[in-house]
Amino acid sequence: MAKMKLYKKAKNKFKSVKAKEPINDNKITESVEKELVNELDSNEQNINKTDLDTEDKNRAVDTQQLENEDNNSPEQEQEEPKEVRLERELTEMKDKYLRLSAEFDNYRKRTLKERMEMLKTASEDVLVNLLQVVDNFERALKTMESSQDVTAVKEGIELIYKNFTSFLTQRGMKEIEAIGLEFNTDLHEAITKIPAPSDELKGKVVDVIEKGYKLHDKVSRYAKVVIGE
Repeated sequence: MAKMKLYKKAKNKFKSVKAKEPINDNKITESVEKELVNELDSNEQNINKTDLDTEDKNRAVDTQQLENEDNNSPEQEQEEPKEVRLERELTEMKDKYLRLSAEFDNYRKRTLKERMEMLKTASEDVLVNLLQVVDNFERALKTMESSQDVTAVKEGIELIYKNFTSFLTQRGMKEIEAIGLEFNTDLHEAITKIPAPSDELKGKVVDVIEKGYKLHDKVSRYAKVVIGE
């Protein structure tokens, strides 16, 4: 259609300029083609320019949308209702409390179990060492059955006694001294009173019924004593 219009336009132009000369269709066709090419180039340039403008507008729209999203995100967070925020914080606190409570309960159970196991085996080391004393007593009893030497048996028993008292000393167990000392309620337990053999022993310990012991400066058993008066 555009080609026909250009053709008619060119033909009329040739008529007006060269009315006396015969119209040559070939020349008209060439002119029409040149004008058509020029017009197509112009249209193509306009189209390319329009496409570039459209792309620039689309980029600008995308950029504006991104800016709006960035600007709207903090506003949306700030616009969170107070009731919703408080309910969310309360839920988080409850969850944290339940987790801490469960962890503490597990820790308490584990500690209690370890403590019970420790108490069961705390005296194992002491008992193992006492087995040596038991072995020595068994040997002494066998020797007493066949030996006629009372002195040797006596020496053997004294040796066992020394080994046993040495073992107690190594473990921090010490005997509480009492004979001839002033009566001390922090260390002694009075069983009875008797007349003092001398004036110097009045108010003092004259006899020990049962020895007392301390374990690392702590009284494990009070000494049961007799006081002179």
